[in-house]
Amino acid sequence: MGKFNFKDEQDFEKVRTDAETFYTSIGEIRCPYFGEKISFNVEGLKHLKFKSDKVARSHSEQYARLKLLSLAPQILSLSRTVQGIWHTKHFERIRIHSHTDTILKPVSFYEFIAVLENTRAKVIVKQIDGGQKFFWSIIPYWKIDSINSRRVLHSGDPEHD
Repeated sequence: MGKFNFKDEQDFEKVRTDAETFYTSIGEIRCPYFGEKISFNVEGLKHLKFKSDKVARSHSEQYARLKLLSLAPQILSLSRTVQGIWHTKHFERIRIHSHTDTILKPVSFYEFIAVLENTRAKVIVKQIDGGQKFFWSIIPYWKIDSINSRRVLHSGDPEHD
């Protein structure tokens, strides 16, 4: 069994708690590619646990991402090149005065891929409408094919990855 495979609920809870504690301790990391700091805010942690506002990721999917989380600051602090940039428009929840609206905004995703500690991972940084860049996700750069249970490269929509 690999080190990123979901074992049981007790192990999942320990990994989740440790990852949340680690995540809140990060704050910001300077990324050489951008020449500026990348924020590790609540949105990134939320995205590791949820696909969308009301759809939680499976425990096995969360487990792999949370186990990889310790690599994210290292990958960003070492990255001098970007492997992918994706520009789109997306409905974002924006706080205006005393209420929250959902507004269509331009969004950019930046993908950084690295191999650290014998693990290949992709870190995604998100930027909404030219605002501050923030950590969005870390994913194992593979997925398990459900038909033959083999590792295959993970590719697709960075907003949902």
